[in-house]
Amino acid sequence: MKRSTTTFITVLVSSLVVAGPAVANPNAINPIPVLNGTFGVPQLSGRTVAVAQTTGMSSTNETQNFNMLGTDLGIMWDNGNGEVLTAFGDTAGLGVPNLLQGSLWSWRSNSIVRSHDGNLADGMTFDSIVKDPIGQSKEVVPSAKIPFVEISRIPTAGVAVGPNQFMSLMSVNNWGTPGRWETNYSGLAVSGDNGESWTPVPETQRPSEGGNRNFQQTAFLKDGGFVYQYGTPPGRGNLGHVARVPEKDILDLGAYEYWNGHEWKKNDPAAAAPIVGGVGELSVAYNQHLGQYLMLTTDPFDSIVMRRSPTPVGPWSPPEVLVDTRELPSAYAPFIHPWSTGSDLYFLATVHRSYNVVLLRTTL
Repeated sequence: MKRSTTTFITVLVSSLVVAGPAVANPNAINPIPVLNGTFGVPQLSGRTVAVAQTTGMSSTNETQNFNMLGTDLGIMWDNGNGEVLTAFGDTAGLGVPNLLQGSLWSWRSNSIVRSHDGNLADGMTFDSIVKDPIGQSKEVVPSAKIPFVEISRIPTAGVAVGPNQFMSLMSVNNWGTPGRWETNYSGLAVSGDNGESWTPVPETQRPSEGGNRNFQQTAFLKDGGFVYQYGTPPGRGNLGHVARVPEKDILDLGAYEYWNGHEWKKNDPAAAAPIVGGVGELSVAYNQHLGQYLMLTTDPFDSIVMRRSPTPVGPWSPPEVLVDTRELPSAYAPFIHPWSTGSDLYFLATVHRSYNVVLLRTTL
């Protein structure tokens, strides 16, 4: 990424112990934003290695130059043109605080970066970022930021279909207890300029009720001409479900089919049967090395786990622990890098203590 000659940060404070629930909530994290992202890369002793910090002041991407001091998620997808787009969730930095909403941060609900880095052994380098007129990371899909109306609009999945990029977002009504929140709806936004600008598509909105409540947080998988959409209710520790739609019909909710455990049922989200339990944010990809589909998520104890399946719908294996919560507390939201199809599996995850995203690698 091109380095800015003017940074938003001139004084760095070296340490602060941050305690708090592992939730994507800028009101519940470090109220002194310059301290986020200064803890360095976690040291792990299990099967997974932390390769590099991707965002924050300990990252070679120097995202503080774009007022991206703290953020979470890190949802990646191939844009179909030799780049990986990454969508982050609540992105915080310096500026006018959102005092009405109880936050000492200036925050954006989402942000987008691009990368063509295919050598992940030393980290993931950003090439460009979607910026606003003053040079900071842009909130590409605005939110009202009013509690119990819409406190944030969080991306949960992305996919390229033809020349367009599609992103699924959840409209968060309020942040509840740790690991729990309520949504108004989920829905798609589309970009025709490689993620520079986004337009929400109202007809794709799924209200947080009935069968549609099971698709408030989603993950995408392109396979065999279909886009598979994996979904859960809002929050963590939930049941997972799956739908699919022909790629060309991604904006037509009536064209979606729902897996009931035996067959596909068209245009009936209530028919979707659970395919997995105890999951939070999901990521699903096909791994060529194993010849299997992989699902990453966090379990009810906040360990990062992986499941395997011979098909997109299952049966899914019991969870394998990739990162034990006792070794790295408050890690969440593991998202698979779309180009990671070999014996080394690379993925992004958030460490709440520093409220930034880290690139990790595990050997399959």
